[in-house]
Amino acid sequence: MASQTTTLAVSGMSCAACAARVERALTAAPGISSASVNLATERATISWEGARHTASTLAELVTAAGYPASPATTVGQSDTDARRQQDTQALRRETVIAAALTLPVFLLEMGSHFVPGFGAMVDASIGRTNSWLLQFVLITLVLVWPGRRFIAKGWPALFRARPDMNSLVALGTGAAWIYSSVALFAPAVLPEGTGAVYFEAAGVIVTLILLGRWFEARAKTRTGAAIRALIALQPRTAMVQQGTEWLERPREALQVGDVIRLRPGEALAVDGVVRSGTSWVDESMITGEPTPIAKTTGDPVTGGTVNGTGSLEYRATAVGEATVLANILRLVSDAQAAKLPIQATVDKIVAWFVPAVLLIAMLTVTAWLALGPSLDLALVAGVSVLIIACPCAMGLATPTSIMVATGRAAELGVMFRRGDVLQTMSEASVIAFDKTGTLTGGRPSVTSIHVADGHDQRDVLQVAAAIEAHSEHPLAHAVAEAAASYTGPELAVTNFRSVTGMGVTGVVQGSQIAVGNAALMDQLGVDITTSQEQAAALSGTGATPVFVAVDKAFAALLGVADALKPDAVAAVTALRKAGIRTAMITGDTQQTADAIGAELSIDTVIAGCLPNEKAAVLADLCEGYGKLVFVGDGINDAPALASADIGVAVGTGTDVAIETADVVLMSGALSGVETALRVSRATMRNIRQNLFWAFAYNVALIPVAAGVLYPVTGTLLSPMLAAGAMALSSVFVLTNALRLRRL
Repeated sequence: MASQTTTLAVSGMSCAACAARVERALTAAPGISSASVNLATERATISWEGARHTASTLAELVTAAGYPASPATTVGQSDTDARRQQDTQALRRETVIAAALTLPVFLLEMGSHFVPGFGAMVDASIGRTNSWLLQFVLITLVLVWPGRRFIAKGWPALFRARPDMNSLVALGTGAAWIYSSVALFAPAVLPEGTGAVYFEAAGVIVTLILLGRWFEARAKTRTGAAIRALIALQPRTAMVQQGTEWLERPREALQVGDVIRLRPGEALAVDGVVRSGTSWVDESMITGEPTPIAKTTGDPVTGGTVNGTGSLEYRATAVGEATVLANILRLVSDAQAAKLPIQATVDKIVAWFVPAVLLIAMLTVTAWLALGPSLDLALVAGVSVLIIACPCAMGLATPTSIMVATGRAAELGVMFRRGDVLQTMSEASVIAFDKTGTLTGGRPSVTSIHVADGHDQRDVLQVAAAIEAHSEHPLAHAVAEAAASYTGPELAVTNFRSVTGMGVTGVVQGSQIAVGNAALMDQLGVDITTSQEQAAALSGTGATPVFVAVDKAFAALLGVADALKPDAVAAVTALRKAGIRTAMITGDTQQTADAIGAELSIDTVIAGCLPNEKAAVLADLCEGYGKLVFVGDGINDAPALASADIGVAVGTGTDVAIETADVVLMSGALSGVETALRVSRATMRNIRQNLFWAFAYNVALIPVAAGVLYPVTGTLLSPMLAAGAMALSSVFVLTNALRLRRL
């Protein structure tokens, strides 16, 4: 039975433990084969078999677990962005309310630390009991109003034995409030000398954590800036021809075949082909290339690109989900939702982290009660441990970096199909290139013709072109173009046969014609001894020798050369400087391949390789050098792209090898290979920085919060400082990830 996949937009997740809880709720359902939850994108991707589930029923399942969910939009993040905007506004409002209610309490209780005699003044004016009563009222309001989000989610999760960050906050603030309330209303219950209140700690903790989440929410909105920028490229309306009139229609109403008028400065609504007019179109937002492209009748145009000063009319060829821009949005969204292999280790740690923190907090309180000087210090230490141990930074460390990096890469014209490709590509040690259409322009031309005695150049070219007209190989087009200057009737071809990796044969005007390489001539028994020296000379210049035989007799030798792409040398040089070994795989002769390899300074040149042999050659390279990236044109190299550790398709904005390659270079510029490598390495470096901070923070500060420094310093870490440090850790991780926007 076919597998089904859907994506849900999930709200209410605040830490990695929340994401893990949603995953467990989904995978526990029968029939679910996989579930992946991304904290940064706030999305869950679920796969299942059978008809027992739908996107709606799965959303209900997640909602029942305590995290409101709904089916996500197909393309883009409009639903997530709208929800984040609402959450950001709500967090801002709750932070202001919590701060307003907590400030008087903080001043009443902590004012004496800043103003000498302030405490005595409060006792003499309203009295300590009345001061504590006022603090009780205000902090109770803080907990049940802006702080209710922690209590409403934290306590139920704790009772279900699935504690998360909300549980830690609810426990910490609840413990401080309960202890203070007992000290206020039933002081006799507590040991003598421990009747102190910590209402201000509960209020400041809630305020600081809300402040941190508000900053975190604001930073998260910036991580999705790339997708929002891509969505904004699409105009809302377009001028469509209807009979003799031009009417403005919404983009959603456009259909394939509609004729659309594009005025100067307007963005294209959908993909199409120019019907009339000439102009320069800025495609930088799709390909990353800054130079506008000239467009005239018959040229393809892409939705989201911007017209220059000319006027165009074009016919729509793709609308809605079928456009290039929609595919880009889908690719970026899928990549951002992926989990890197490194995340698996983080998930395992997070699964045990919160329960471990609860155990450490209980052991801390127990140790302080057994060894410490007072109950209130045991409370301070226990609450500090609960508050400072935040798995939020751990959960955000990887997905936020992926989100920012893949979005920035898209702006540079590099499309990562999956987020996990970032980690694999960063580990690459060798990058292999296909030659024709990848390192070269893919439009070879005949540069020399050597005709055997007894043959006419015109006749040889015409029969060769007649045969090659039935082939799709780039060399075939070169021969056909060389014969185009000779006019004459079209020659009929019978018994056409293509010999993979060698050439073509057929019958023209009763003669057996063969056009191909030396291997084909040898297979057919054609003697090419007299042309071997000329063939070797051609190969030495980088040209490909193409032999023509008539009735199994040598007739001509054609030199066909395919010029290197303008940026090929610079691209290979940049990779070598980055410490990458380079290779080139081609079906050309060894001499031709060596000449091109020398011009490019390629480390390893593999010649005479048939298309069906490339996968085996790549396997040998992998065995010899490690992780391998193969760069091909995305059409003829599909098997090789699929078999490499990473397949990179050098495409154009309108011809993207989405189904085979792992990475797509939208502009076709080879510089994109180095860009993809640089993005992947920078992303992994950024992720490691985030994870180091997240783990080092907890490893260093949990013992401090527990009081290990108390025997030396005589002071404990305040729960308020713990709350501030906890909030700062998540903000730091997000801010560090946002640095990738400057790549």
